[in-house]
Amino acid sequence: MSKVKSLEELMKIKEQALQNIKMREAGKRGKIVVAMGTCGIAAGAKDTLKAIVEYLNEMKIDDIAVVQSGCMGLCEVEPTIEVALEGQEPIVYGNVTPENAKRIIQSHVLEGKVVSDLVVKRGEV
Repeated sequence: MSKVKSLEELMKIKEQALQNIKMREAGKRGKIVVAMGTCGIAAGAKDTLKAIVEYLNEMKIDDIAVVQSGCMGLCEVEPTIEVALEGQEPIVYGNVTPENAKRIIQSHVLEGKVVSDLVVKRGEV
């Protein structure tokens, strides 16, 4: 990979990355963000991510984007995910095991009911 030689070149790279993200999320009614920092991975976030993707596929839900992020700063309740559905306040869930992930998708994503016992934060992280 070559070095970025100017601020203009860096801004072009940033704009392209933002367009790619928008294209991936176009037509989606929401997204699930899985925290994949080292603490999350150590707590089982890879299994949680896999369970989310598999369950969405199993349920034939294709209007939810699944993305990874770095640490959300909630290490004590990892694995964590954020569910952000169109027109609703984002909800951050903690201690999201693969089983809890399925529960969150069923209740929150499909039925619109927040899984209160797993909520660690309301609003964006």
